[in-house]
Amino acid sequence: MPKVKTNSSAKKRFKVTGTGKITHQKSFKRHILTKKSTKRKRGMRVDGLVAKPNMDFVKRLLRLK
Repeated sequence: MPKVKTNSSAKKRFKVTGTGKITHQKSFKRHILTKKSTKRKRGMRVDGLVAKPNMDFVKRLLRLK
């Protein structure tokens, strides 16, 4: 039997917390930052949580389910 492999792109993008929640980096923080407000950029520093409708899909990519 072949091994079941975790999706490589997903394991780089998502992190599982100790309580089982899945976090991700916020988007739009790479370039063209001069026109974005400081408040907006500060909000992008905080990791986002994967939404409930997408949770099953992300868990399947990470082989958690």
